[in-house]
Amino acid sequence: MQIIINSSKIPDCYELKPKIFEDERGSFVKTFHEDVFKSYNLETHFPEEYYSVSFNNVLRGLHFQLPPQEHTKMVYCVEGEVLDVVVDLRLNSPTYGQFTTFDVSAKKANIIYISPGLAHGFYVKSDRAIMMYKVSTVYSPNEDTGILWNSLPIPWGSDNPIISQRDQSFISFNDFNSPFLYQPKN
Repeated sequence: MQIIINSSKIPDCYELKPKIFEDERGSFVKTFHEDVFKSYNLETHFPEEYYSVSFNNVLRGLHFQLPPQEHTKMVYCVEGEVLDVVVDLRLNSPTYGQFTTFDVSAKKANIIYISPGLAHGFYVKSDRAIMMYKVSTVYSPNEDTGILWNSLPIPWGSDNPIISQRDQSFISFNDFNSPFLYQPKN
């Protein structure tokens, strides 16, 4: 697997850029290879995978799971384009409370690697977007939660997105008592 791994301003959050193989039939992208991920000390155990279909102006997030069911998440877009957002919720992190954004699209085939203690959300820029997710723990309703999408100055692209009642009911970042602690890697 040929892949470029770019660090983001948030420790343990990466943008992965796999090689896109194109010919007259279309394209082919390998999104995961266990040995390659191991060589970069990235998570390789993903017991659950799912996808979402969303329409233009839809915002999903900012989601995460609490301990003991926190997880590493990999997300990528197989149709359309989104503004992808990651927020650092880890106490003692040099970027605690900060966010970073990525333009994620099927055309670019980029993948966002999100470590535990980071919240994730996205805003759909195209007519429709299909997002794939790989997670290192399975869905746990008791630990699944989020922070309010507009409680940080994130440039979402819309002040009035289509958002679920659940996502609108999350507490603000300032009211969130984080159980996550940043642990630098050696």
